[in-house]
Amino acid sequence: MNDLILYIKESYNELLHKVTWPTWSELMDSSKLVLVGSVIIALIVLVFDFIAKTITSNIYNINF
Repeated sequence: MNDLILYIKESYNELLHKVTWPTWSELMDSSKLVLVGSVIIALIVLVFDFIAKTITSNIYNINF
């Protein structure tokens, strides 16, 4: 039990004094980058899905 308490105390101390937290502007820049990357990936998946649907419908002559 003492090991667990020591672990929690050391973790708390490390989070307060040793971790470098990002500033608000750094956090916002990172969030914007993730948002743009997610949109780009979503558009790529959309294009591939459209291509696959078109090929599949042409092969089987099915209209979606």
